[in-house]
Amino acid sequence: MKSTQSTATTFRRYLGIYAALWRNSLVREMGFKSNFLLWIVVEALWFALQLSYFAVIYSHTDSIAGWTKWEVVLLIGTAQFIQQLFTALFLTNVTDLSELIRTGKLDFLLLLPVNTRFLISLRKVDLGGFINAGMALVVVGYACHQLRIEPTWSQLLGFLILSAAGVCIHYALVLILAVSAFWTVRSQGVVWCYYNLFNIARMPQSAFQGSFKIIFTFALPMLLIANVPAKLLLQNLGSAWPMTLLLVITGVWCVLSEILWRFSLRHYTSASS
Repeated sequence: MKSTQSTATTFRRYLGIYAALWRNSLVREMGFKSNFLLWIVVEALWFALQLSYFAVIYSHTDSIAGWTKWEVVLLIGTAQFIQQLFTALFLTNVTDLSELIRTGKLDFLLLLPVNTRFLISLRKVDLGGFINAGMALVVVGYACHQLRIEPTWSQLLGFLILSAAGVCIHYALVLILAVSAFWTVRSQGVVWCYYNLFNIARMPQSAFQGSFKIIFTFALPMLLIANVPAKLLLQNLGSAWPMTLLLVITGVWCVLSEILWRFSLRHYTSASS
């Protein structure tokens, strides 16, 4: 009973801390409204260019690896939704890790009576990312309308769960890259290189073959992150195996990221030593 109460108290405490971080992020974003709006526009234009690129391709063909035009639009919208949620919640925070180490600010965070990974991962919120994620959902909804698909509530719930799994995979993989800063001091270049892998997530999985498909399905599961939730809406999974695989891989990478994070902290000697 005491353990349950303690867990509930801890949960409420961290929820309050996260709410305060949201308020700080809102104040910071509203202090630079032009920058806030500009980045929303930039991301929206980039998304539009991605859609335009495939529109040009589909003006010369009816399908790619068995995917029709609107099925691919749904896939791109799903990939954009997952990417923007990850960007909103984690990307800025994880890429800042090397600066925290280089400047010694990590020492201060380690002294706070709060889980350090929680603070490092969630201390800033990119609110524009949520707006862009909403735009992506509109595209997904419009693609479903064009395909005359009416997802059930269970499919929509499954879509959100699988999308959350995709966000967690992105976070775990980027954190694993970011902790290299404990030994290299600067790791932003390595982390931002990962950003290019988002383009793979927008591609139909069936378009790839051989070792490339194996690597980006099981090792770096870019071909699962958006394809599985998109196929769920398209009622094209065939079995529960792809969903199970995505959730299992999510768990594996999350555990590995926690192991590497703790290993890195144990070997951190602080900026003052």
